[in-house]
Amino acid sequence: GIVLSHGNILSNLHAFEEVGRFRKSDRILGTLPFFHSLGLTVTIWMPMTQGVAVGFHPSPLEAGAIGEFSQKFRPTILLGTPSLLLAWARKIPPEAFSSARWVIAGAEKLSDRVAEFFEKRYGIRPYEGYGATECSPVVSVNVPDVDLDGFCQKGNRAGTVGRPLPNVRVRVVDPDTGVERSRGIDGLIEVRGPNVFQGYLENAEKTEEVLQDGWYRSGDIGHLDEDDFLTLTDRLSRFSKLGGEMISHSMVENALRDALELDADQLCVTAVPDEKRGERLVVVAVAECGLTSEGLAAGLSRTQLPNLWKPSPNSLVQVEALPQLGTGKPDLVRIRRMAGEGIR
Repeated sequence: GIVLSHGNILSNLHAFEEVGRFRKSDRILGTLPFFHSLGLTVTIWMPMTQGVAVGFHPSPLEAGAIGEFSQKFRPTILLGTPSLLLAWARKIPPEAFSSARWVIAGAEKLSDRVAEFFEKRYGIRPYEGYGATECSPVVSVNVPDVDLDGFCQKGNRAGTVGRPLPNVRVRVVDPDTGVERSRGIDGLIEVRGPNVFQGYLENAEKTEEVLQDGWYRSGDIGHLDEDDFLTLTDRLSRFSKLGGEMISHSMVENALRDALELDADQLCVTAVPDEKRGERLVVVAVAECGLTSEGLAAGLSRTQLPNLWKPSPNSLVQVEALPQLGTGKPDLVRIRRMAGEGIR
């Protein structure tokens, strides 16, 4: 349980509203479940406190129904994971989202393929944001550029998750020593501000582990650039140590998806225990894609991945579909379990 105070939530809402520059004509499409932190704050509390209209559909996975609802509701602001946005773009007609002015993607990496497909379909490119329930939840977000009397204020940068919100501080440190890293150098992302949670419910040990001197140790890896735009690399939990080297599942995953022209809901990379090397990378792919061991080997040869980072061609598990959580995020626990069962 993650304990958020009224002050935590309100501070995040006010900061998000400041960068969002909401209009009286705005309409938010609310499809994220209310047990999801972003669904709770941005689609319930923010509309009520800021006077922005919101329309709800109970499940983000029902693209057809969302499309029908949106054609009547005419939303201007959309929120979802890249996997959700891709599923919507495949089924929802362009006129349903023709009024959208700001599309926010989070929870997983937004690939260029998905962003370009969505933009071609609806004429608007999704912007990435970053958050965590422990941060109430928004930490940073890309926003549309603003033109003020001929001066353009840059609000977004491709490949990043935007700048931290006005009252949120972000720093990047060495995961082991806690020493702050230079700009452009990957490290552990830490967050500080009035949005940072009170602690884990009845779990003082876990709270002390992640809250140190007022900083929340996020468990995410990334870096800040000279203009304070934050780039995410991966989660610490999505790394495998092979041959003494830390290997990012997400980087292998993204390289393979590009090489094989597959999307986030078609291919995922995970790891299973291995007696000889400690862990073994496994590629889990939807059977309908027709990916074979030979095709995987060919795809790996087209990437720039080091040999150590390349899963073996026989480390391929085919499944009917990649499982998702109710929030639209990939269910990494179930995917890892499916990989373990399929690789035996």
